[in-house]
Amino acid sequence: MQSKIRSMLVGSALAFGGSISASSHAADEVNVAFFLEWATPNQIAKVEKTFDDALGVPVKWTNFGSGTAMTEAMLAGDIDIAYSQGLTPFANAVNANAPIKMVAIAVAYGAADDCIVRDDAGIDKENASELEGQSVAVALNTMADFGFRMTMNSLGVDVDQITIVDQEPPDAAVSLTDGAVKMACGYGADSLSKMKEVGKPMLTPEEKTAAGITSFDIISVTESFMRENPAYVRAFIEVTEEANKQFAADQAKISVIAADAGMSVEKTVEQMEGFVFPTVEEQLSEYFNEGGLALSMLSFMGKMFATSDTPALDDYSVTIDTQFLE
Repeated sequence: MQSKIRSMLVGSALAFGGSISASSHAADEVNVAFFLEWATPNQIAKVEKTFDDALGVPVKWTNFGSGTAMTEAMLAGDIDIAYSQGLTPFANAVNANAPIKMVAIAVAYGAADDCIVRDDAGIDKENASELEGQSVAVALNTMADFGFRMTMNSLGVDVDQITIVDQEPPDAAVSLTDGAVKMACGYGADSLSKMKEVGKPMLTPEEKTAAGITSFDIISVTESFMRENPAYVRAFIEVTEEANKQFAADQAKISVIAADAGMSVEKTVEQMEGFVFPTVEEQLSEYFNEGGLALSMLSFMGKMFATSDTPALDDYSVTIDTQFLE
């Protein structure tokens, strides 16, 4: 997966740019990427067709297993807007000069439990170095990968000595349950629940916060779609903002979110209790202000995941456009 994405981004970004422009120019529909097992208030607007009404064209939603897969689809011209794309896959994409932009924050979720070690492994934070020489399942170049690397760094574990199995969370949960790996890192309520049936988080949320491990997802768009259809981008953000406000005031429709996310209401409630959906005002004052979280974290991740083929950018601010929030 990693080599596939890297070669696709490095070798084909310009070529795909033409297909993105061609597919977005007509704008007779808007194609949006989202995650299952990832409950957000705007799923109510998705189900009730509020997005379609506001944009005036059909809005087609496609679920993906990772933010890297979202990037591939955006480069191929199949997706115009990625909702709740992880900051890590976005950083990898822009390192490879992918023609996409960050336009808003989708959700902040703090230091979630994302790395689960098997109970019978005999490994915890005190002897975490024993993971060296073992296998760990994690979807590479995702926010789970970021959490994994930051966790291992905080515990003094050399990730180069770990055999990393590149698996999306549902498959990683199976590998952990079957004992094929000693630890799995992922996201999504159902996948993490399955992991926790046979293991425990390597670090508590409090310990992760102390280690500087925090996470948020973004709304990203292809540059061509943003340039050719700015009204659609603005409307999408406005509908999402209104959905967030309505849910904050009244959670009566949480069953709608649960059904669309493919989860039980109980798991949906539990997951969303750890989510924060920043208002436009909060985004401008905390994330996109001078020295804000968006640019500082993007720069940090971009440098962390940079390679010789996809080097870090000199200035990540060029990959952010806040015009639709102002």
